Amino acid sequence: MENANGESSNNNNNARLAIMELANMISVPMSLNAVVKLKVADAIWQNGSNAPLSPFEILAKIRGPQGGGDPENLQRILRMLTSYGVFKEHVVDDGSQRRYSLTEVGKTLVTDENGLSHGSYVLQHHQDALMRAWTMVHEAVNDSSTEPFVKANDEPAYNYYGKNSEMNSLMLNAMSGVSVPFMKAILGGYDGFQGVKTLVDVGGSGGDCLKMILEKHTNIELGINFDLPEVVEKAPQIPSIKHVGGDMFDYIPKGDAIFMKWVLTTWTDDECKEIMKSCYNALPEKGKFIACEPVLPHHTDDSKRTRALLEGDIFVMTIYRAKGKHRTEEEYRQLGRAAGFNDCKGFYIDHFFTILEFHKS
Repeated sequence: MENANGESSNNNNNARLAIMELANMISVPMSLNAVVKLKVADAIWQNGSNAPLSPFEILAKIRGPQGGGDPENLQRILRMLTSYGVFKEHVVDDGSQRRYSLTEVGKTLVTDENGLSHGSYVLQHHQDALMRAWTMVHEAVNDSSTEPFVKANDEPAYNYYGKNSEMNSLMLNAMSGVSVPFMKAILGGYDGFQGVKTLVDVGGSGGDCLKMILEKHTNIELGINFDLPEVVEKAPQIPSIKHVGGDMFDYIPKGDAIFMKWVLTTWTDDECKEIMKSCYNALPEKGKFIACEPVLPHHTDDSKRTRALLEGDIFVMTIYRAKGKHRTEEEYRQLGRAAGFNDCKGFYIDHFFTILEFHKS
């Protein structure tokens, strides 16, 4: 049967269900936020057992001897996240009892031996100051001179983080939780560091990524960790790594190659050209600039990767810079040419990041 608009009733019903799912989508990240705060993944994982547990058993492991908590409400959260592939549900007998184990997605929330997981990334995205900004996404369309975070909190995100040590620590842990798996993927599948003697990491924070690169590529004699002075002054001493403080818009230390991860996406096109020009000026002939960034596909589809990249783009627009953005490989290529680079090669290594290699002729 068709309705007055010529659409089938089934299609119309599916459309209504789809819009209701989208309207209620906030339940997903906030429930994810809840299970991270409750440390549910660690409670189920138990050093690798991943044995299915009931909500009551999960609460017993989380809360210990003090007991308490509401297993029914926990089950409601676990069921919903099961529908999104975070948990696997094991229905016992007549369905009156349900147990839960971790899927591959859920395992990303388990804390590793270094205290890292993607859990901090989840928590970092849902702090009160960021949530206030999300109600104002439409303002990025009305007035792109200031991002919604500033409109909601009266100052830029990084300034806000700098005044709140807990928020800043969470952000750093979140970045580490995402960066370490990515760096392992780079080191296992990218050979662009071969032949490099001096490598500069721009925005390298404490030097952790640079240390991983030097441990893998022993041909690199010196690593220069370049970041803001207030950042590098807290960086630990690492063999073969020199910490240098400065502003990348003013200059970048010279090296055979310059490495940059997750930096360009929070800057405007004109600012990216300036940063890339600083890189160009710091490189010798035949030197290369290696940028690792979230790179958008040319065509829009509904794959998990495309959605993650596009969602991350809206996060940048809302929280960090209204005109900072994720870009396509071709857009990065054009920015590189404007800075003087004659070539750009893209290497898809990781689920989220792409390596862009710019060459100075």
